[in-house]
This record gives sequence, C-alpha cells and structure tokens, in this order.
Amino acid sequence: MMARLFFLLVLLCVAGMPARADDISAAGRGVVRIVTIAIVEDEVVGFGHGSGFAVAPNRVVTNAHVVELAARYPGNVLIGVVPSEGDRSFQGQLVTVDPNRDLALIAFDGVRLPPLALYNGPVTEGETLVSLGYPGNVDLATARSAADFITPLSPVRSQGNFAGARVLAGTQVLLHTAGIARGNSGGPLLDRCGRVLGVNSALTRADDGDAGFAFAIANVELAAFLREAGQAAATVGVTCTSIEERLASDRDADAQAKADVEARRRDAEARAAAARALRIEQARADNETARENVMALAALMLVLGALAVGAGGLLEQRGRRRHALWSAGAGLLLMAGAAIAFFLRPDFDAGAIAAPGTPEPTPTAGSAALGTLQCTVDPARSRITVSAGDEVTLQWGGDGCVNGRTQYAEAGGAWERVLVPAEEQTVSVLRFDPATMTYSNTRYLLSATQMDAARRLRAGVELKQCSRDSAPRANLATQQAAIRSALPPLPNERIVYRCKSTG
Repeated sequence: MMARLFFLLVLLCVAGMPARADDISAAGRGVVRIVTIAIVEDEVVGFGHGSGFAVAPNRVVTNAHVVELAARYPGNVLIGVVPSEGDRSFQGQLVTVDPNRDLALIAFDGVRLPPLALYNGPVTEGETLVSLGYPGNVDLATARSAADFITPLSPVRSQGNFAGARVLAGTQVLLHTAGIARGNSGGPLLDRCGRVLGVNSALTRADDGDAGFAFAIANVELAAFLREAGQAAATVGVTCTSIEERLASDRDADAQAKADVEARRRDAEARAAAARALRIEQARADNETARENVMALAALMLVLGALAVGAGGLLEQRGRRRHALWSAGAGLLLMAGAAIAFFLRPDFDAGAIAAPGTPEPTPTAGSAALGTLQCTVDPARSRITVSAGDEVTLQWGGDGCVNGRTQYAEAGGAWERVLVPAEEQTVSVLRFDPATMTYSNTRYLLSATQMDAARRLRAGVELKQCSRDSAPRANLATQQAAIRSALPPLPNERIVYRCKSTG
C-alpha cells in the first residue's frame, strides 16, 4: 500500500513539473572533445584529450594546456575535434594560443557547429551554474578502445554554484562548485540559460576532506582573447529567465495589447458616433430653417398669385382683356410654383449624414500592404539566450507577403511563417499581428535528429513565393502546422518586437 502511494505521489510530482526548454542540451551541441595524438615515425607515442566549445560554426575554444604539445611540436601532434553529434571527427588546426590566459583557438572544416553565446552580464554569488565537457575519469571508466575517444558523444553535465571571482596567476577566473575532472579542461561553464560564463581550466585539490572547487577563466579574459585573435563571437547581456515565466507574461501582455486595440477601436467608434450625432443635429437645424424658408416663400407666392388672379378679374371687367390674361396667367404660375415649392420642400434623412474625420479601420489579418516597418525588441516580453536581438526591418505587403518574396500564412487573426534553415540547427516560428503591430520570433534550438525530421517536413512545403490566392496559403498553413507538431513543447527563445511604420 505504501509503495503504491509513493508511486502515485511520484506521478503527481512529475505531472506537476512544467515542461522546459533544455538550454543546456542546446548548448551541449556546440561542445566538443579535443583529442591530441603525438606521432613519431608513424607510431603513436602520446595521447591526450580535453574539451572545447564552438564560438563560430568552424572555430572552437579550449585551454592552451590541452593543446600544448600541438603548439610545441606542430609537425608531430595531430589535433582532433570530436563533435557531440554525428558519426565522425575532424582534424583541427591551431589558430592562436595564449599561454598566459590558458586559451587556444582551433579551426576545422567538414561540419558546422551551433556556436555558444557569451554572457556579459553580472553573475550573482550562489547562482546555479552548469559545466559541460568530457571528464577523463568518466572516459577511463567507460571507454573500451582508443576509437571511443574519437566517437561523437554528448558531453557530461554537472551542476554547482558560483562561489566568487578570483585572480589565478594574473588571470581573472570564476570560482565554482560544479564538479569537473581533468578532461573538462577547455569546456564551458554555463548559466541556466546555456550562455558561457567562462572556460573551465583548473580544480583545487581536495585532500584530507577539503571541499573541492574549480576555476573557470572569466569571460572578460575570453572576450579579450577572441578580440585579439580577430574572432567574432555572439554576446548576450539579458538576464536569464525561465521560458515558462516569459511565455506566461507574454500571453498576458498579448492579451493586454489586444484589449488596448479593442479599447482604442471602441473609443474611436464612440467619438465617430458623437461627431455624427452632432452633425445630424446641426443638419436637422439647418434643414428646419430651409423648410421654413421654402414654406414662407411658397405662401408668399400663393398670396401673390391670388392677387394676380384677382387683378386679372378686375382688368377683365374694365375691358382690358389682354392685360387681364397676362395677370391671371402670372397669378396661376405663382400659385402653381407655390404648390410645387410646398410639395418639394426639403426633407430630413439622418442616414445620409456621415461624421467627418472617421478614423481608418484597424488593420486586420486581411489588411493591405503596410509598407516598411521598423521593429525593435521589447525586453519585457522577450527571452533571449543566444541571439543578438538586433532591430528587424520588414516590408509588409498585402496578404502576408514579406519583403516581396516570403509568404506568411493566416494563423488565428495574424500571419505566421515557419523557417527551417538548411544548415543551422534552429527552427524559427515568425509571427506578425497587424492589429497590435507585434512581430515575434520563437526559436527552437534542436538536435541533428530533430532538424532532420523538420527538414523532411519542410521539403513538402510547395509555396516558395508570395501568392494572393488563398488556397495555396491555406495549404501552407496546414504544412506549417505539421512542422510545429514535430517541435518540442517549449521553445528556447522568444523574441518579441514592437513595429512602427517608417512611412
């Protein structure tokens, strides 16, 4: 009975745990094993290995001491770069080495790795940190042959806390408690969002029961090293937040934005209705004045006509027949004109009155072209882990045509496009809502297997250019839904932009 109750409690706890975007696994796809093989007269005389991580698709960083022999004997020591995914390793070449900072940069060809981003914001003491790499004691326990060291394998993660900043041999380092071993040298120390805080380099001895600590070369040193080497790297300074928290707050912000749009629409309609009522009242007053004037004129014409007819009768009695006819005729004409004026007096039609200055209707999913839009990141609604967060310029055409070439599909009152690139391991769901002028990029950082599945689905998308025909767009929406269903439950990044027309 107790065992069953315990099992139910475990199930409830698991069910209650929120799904999360595994930023550490995403970062791990850019982590590599660095292998050095010393060869003399075609014989292997030395072997060593450490860890590294990509700062560009074909460049990795590691410790200088990991490749020390290769730097000292370049003709006799080979460098192997072993990715965490795939089925092969690649030969690397030293680009530059800095023994003082204990850093090295290696170039390689044959595969493009997802680069890791460097975090340049503050780190709080006690903050949770994660190390990724290939600890040698794990390799010694699991490897069965030398081939195991050059076979792609996911890195080992260990978690600890930030224990403070220190200076080690003149180099700024981060002291932490994430467990590492000698093979971790050159691997990244990450925050919870998978951004690089430093490069693991050394560990303290833990003799006689002493607590073990590790040192990572601080990002300030790594950034200076890369700058001197002429190597660009992505940097992010946005504080790490959970994707669940950000999505929840963004849903609230999106609902508020839609509510604001609806409130503005109702306010505009109320102002237009008030203006129309005022115009109707003014038109009614003007109409009444015009009616009274016409009726007064008709009465005057009727009186004058009657007098003219009477005058005609008097002239007839006096024998002035010709003048009598003219007078009677004029009188009859005046009386007829009075009758016509009376029956044709102005009438009032409130339905024909429109208020001037009625605002343009708010753009909807079926709106026409909006022209050039400049979109800037809204930090309060965004979760950025590895992206730069630069401004985005959109040329928004009619029926979801973007930049004159990319077709978006209707999606719940907005427009959406799923991008599956041929080389990057990222799927982006782009969405634009013309009503709120909000643009978003929801990014999934995927494994090689997940990307292969997404690319197979992407191959079935037939609409390659803009179309005003709703049928191909509906088909595009269906195909994009299939791609989205293959994505993880939660993304890694969600970047929200506020857009303005540039005229």
